[in-house]
Amino acid sequence: MATSRRAGRGRVLAYLESRKNLAGSACGVAGLGLTLAGAAGAYWPLVVAGLYGAGALIAPPERTAPPPFDPREELGVLRGDFGRLREYADAVELPAQARDTLEELLGLYATLLEPGWVADALAADPEAVHAVSRAVRQDMPESVDAYHRTRWWDRMVPGGESPERHLGRQLGMLREEARRVTADLHEVEARRQQTHTAYLEERGRSS
Repeated sequence: MATSRRAGRGRVLAYLESRKNLAGSACGVAGLGLTLAGAAGAYWPLVVAGLYGAGALIAPPERTAPPPFDPREELGVLRGDFGRLREYADAVELPAQARDTLEELLGLYATLLEPGWVADALAADPEAVHAVSRAVRQDMPESVDAYHRTRWWDRMVPGGESPERHLGRQLGMLREEARRVTADLHEVEARRQQTHTAYLEERGRSS
């Protein structure tokens, strides 16, 4: 019971401090002004109540702020997943060309995820974080695992399309995606540098 009463008092106080009540009160005060000026007549209580209600209706609703998310925390979790992917990749057997491509991929993502200003630049781009997360958690392990499973079946039922060929194509496309992510991040930094150059040139002309 005591908890319910405290909650009820809290809701009352919250409403008293709300935008709706403040806007309604302001309109109600305006209604009292009309009453004192003789414009409301005998129906002044209805005028005041109506203006209060109108003010409360037009006031913007209270907004609950969304919880803050730090993208660097997501990168911390992603680094742990990347470490597990690295261990998995080191333990599996792959064709030499596919191994080289996979190692290049892992090297690119290791550089992007290394704590520091590069990872901060990555964290500032949600689409880049999504692309890296998808590659690390889904695409690369699925490519390698599908290769091993298909290769086993290929030995049982030979004559199909080469699993090595599919693996090479998949890793090649993932490498291109990783290069695009890296190029996009580089472009952001390049634009930042160009903007600062333009600012200094403009400042020099105006001084």
